[in-house]
Amino acid sequence: MTDVAALSALLSRVDAVIVDLDGTMVDTMGDFNEALNRMLRELGLPAIGVQDIEHMVGKGSEHLLRSVLKHVLSPVDSAESAIKTEALYPSAWASYQRHYLDINGQYAQVYAGVPEGLRAMRAAGLRLACLTNKPTDFAVPLLTSKGLASCFEKVFGGDSFERKKPDPLPLLKTCEALGTAPGRTLMLGDSSNDAQAARAAGCPVVLVTYGYNHGQPARKVDADGFVDSFVQLARVSS
Repeated sequence: MTDVAALSALLSRVDAVIVDLDGTMVDTMGDFNEALNRMLRELGLPAIGVQDIEHMVGKGSEHLLRSVLKHVLSPVDSAESAIKTEALYPSAWASYQRHYLDINGQYAQVYAGVPEGLRAMRAAGLRLACLTNKPTDFAVPLLTSKGLASCFEKVFGGDSFERKKPDPLPLLKTCEALGTAPGRTLMLGDSSNDAQAARAAGCPVVLVTYGYNHGQPARKVDADGFVDSFVQLARVSS
């Protein structure tokens, strides 16, 4: 959706917007790359490239770590790789958490137009919540360091609820916390996880076209619209 009128009409039908974090508001690939490779060095494992990491991001840190371990252990047979992955996981998680907290936000950049888009939506009377599969202890400091935390009434991470996106539960719980109906609460994300969760929860969904989406084009995902920049949201919200 690049049609200003269509986007404006969609926003006029909602009371709140739930916004994803990684790949939607902030390009955190540099943080992932640095923290994961510090972890791998600490464990004596081979490094991994950004081009591989970007396909693994979006389903939570647990999924990311297991995917990375399976990738670097791929020379062994699949059964042995699975066993080694689970054996290494506890120490990998402890190492990754320590390294990520050390560098959180240092290798990340806010996408152009995001602050303006958030401010415009708030000025238009829309209530905002951030919902990410990133652990809350990673998400809140990142939003704060990038000057975005004050835009949100609520911030929920991948550990806030029993299940993560693409399950609809986090969206339904976020709507409940905001006191808004799912049908009048827009999900704004970058991936099929966001879109699937929104569809199942009964929320309309718009995707940005520049995010990660597991290495697949966002425009191939079933969504109600697409934006190339938060600047478009600022224009129709003002």
